[in-house]
Amino acid sequence: MNTVELDLLNVLSTEPFVNQRLLASASGHSLGMVNRSIRDLIREGYLTSEAALTPKAKKEIRSRAPRNAIILAAGIGMRMAPVNLMQPKGMIEVHGEPLVERLVRQLHEAGVTDVTVVVGFMKERFDYLIDEYGVELVVNTEFAARNNLHSLALVASKLSNTYIMPSDIWCSKNPFHRSEPYSWYMVSDLVDNNSFVRITRKGELQMVRNGLGGNRMVGIAYLLESEAAVLRDNLIRMDATPAHAGDFWESAAFVDAGPKLMARSVHTSEVLEIDTYEQLRELDEGSDQLSREVLDITAAALNTSVSNIEDVEVVKKGAINRSFVFCAKGAKYIVRVPSTATGQLINRVYEAETYRAIAGLGLCDDPVLVDPANGCKITRYVEGARFCDANSEADLKRCMALLKEFHRMGIEVDHTFDLYERIDFYESLWGGAPSAYRDYERTKANVLLLRPFVESRARTRCLAHIDPVAENFLFYPDGQGGEALQLTDWEYAGMQDPHVDLAMFAIYSSYDKGQLDRLINIYFADEGGCDAATRAKIYCYVATCGLLWSNWCEHNRNLGVEFGEYSLAQYRYAKDYYRYASELIQAIGERSKGA
Repeated sequence: MNTVELDLLNVLSTEPFVNQRLLASASGHSLGMVNRSIRDLIREGYLTSEAALTPKAKKEIRSRAPRNAIILAAGIGMRMAPVNLMQPKGMIEVHGEPLVERLVRQLHEAGVTDVTVVVGFMKERFDYLIDEYGVELVVNTEFAARNNLHSLALVASKLSNTYIMPSDIWCSKNPFHRSEPYSWYMVSDLVDNNSFVRITRKGELQMVRNGLGGNRMVGIAYLLESEAAVLRDNLIRMDATPAHAGDFWESAAFVDAGPKLMARSVHTSEVLEIDTYEQLRELDEGSDQLSREVLDITAAALNTSVSNIEDVEVVKKGAINRSFVFCAKGAKYIVRVPSTATGQLINRVYEAETYRAIAGLGLCDDPVLVDPANGCKITRYVEGARFCDANSEADLKRCMALLKEFHRMGIEVDHTFDLYERIDFYESLWGGAPSAYRDYERTKANVLLLRPFVESRARTRCLAHIDPVAENFLFYPDGQGGEALQLTDWEYAGMQDPHVDLAMFAIYSSYDKGQLDRLINIYFADEGGCDAATRAKIYCYVATCGLLWSNWCEHNRNLGVEFGEYSLAQYRYAKDYYRYASELIQAIGERSKGA
């Protein structure tokens, strides 16, 4: 049967036949098409001469009826900051009802009670759904490192006459039904340049190249067994390939060898994806979730009300922090919101002390607020800023000049950043679990062998930034046709040998030895170059910092946050630069003996 015939059977399964004109209106097809299709259905034995369903038609309708549903709710939903820092997106309430609970209730109303929810971030928040609605929870332990293609692949065996949907959807009216005529994917009538599908004249979904504009993809779909079998194969194959770790499940549906899906078109007001703070505010301005602690603190710091905080947009999704920009009182600001896991990793009292120490020195804009209680930081937003290009010599020269100027200020604070204490501290967070690296104990012992050499030459101590990643050097228009430069994000800063900052910059930038040596030469250019002993000491710092951040990565891995190649690179720095440092130290010793 074609889609017109299937649509007619679907309508007739819920509404008695009156006349062709009403049937055309209900099905959305032309009167001429309806007349022809009714004649064909009568001839094929699906309808009686009075256009009533035959047993054959009823059997066909039952074979296509929904059997179950899968809700994808594992992700963090970082664009919802600051709301979702306290809960997963699916638990955000609209008019007092959690999004995921509304979906489950609507499914139940359509007779679909077999519901699986794939959870990950704050998975415990969903537990009550088991008791209240009889749902099954499946845990995606890799929610931080992999997108929802992996979530759906975990439950691929359940796909058969199945509804699929994300948990952050709000439907004004129930989009689910007791019968479905064919497989479909829901899109809205809006044009979206990020969409890669659009509706054809036949009502099918056709792939388009990115940037050409398609229908906005909503994320709700229904798959019959025939199309589900194709999707299952694609999901399992793609999920086994690391290149697809960041893919949405639609990547497995809309490929050349993907299942054939019709379009289910809805108006934008009917189905809304709650993807940002602003969308939640627009849908439910009275929501108490719009007055969470972060927003209240922000409003108080600016002496305004939460309602005057507008145009909220996430701009940074870091490993431990999220930042969003907003407008208030005619100005634009940026707020950093630490994740709940950073309390034991970063001392916010120390951070506030650092900002007091550098206030007014021109190293960066002075914050409007640094709250040591919860780690929130508010600063003016720097328009037109760009990050340092770690491969640009011109950028490196300016950044190293600023870094050296800061070091020469000799700023002192009452706290330190002790590399060796941090190595042991991050290791202690493993809770007694062994390292994932078989030779960890030997690697750590080798790094500690470098400590006497380092401490004998780390004679100068001052405030060091500790986190001079290239993205923390901001170039921005100076108003005179040039670029000013500032160094941001001082949360790790503490008393230390300033040359630690060179090592940190290098490993954050994934430098090889040649690139590190170039960086050292740039930093010491005004001193006539870097002596061998100092260079060896910096090599020692690279090895030490590599082990430190490797241990940090292992702690996060145990929490379900995977850093992939970054964590491997840090461990390699510990091993490789132990060797480079040892070789150079030995060479210095041999030259000393020879002299």
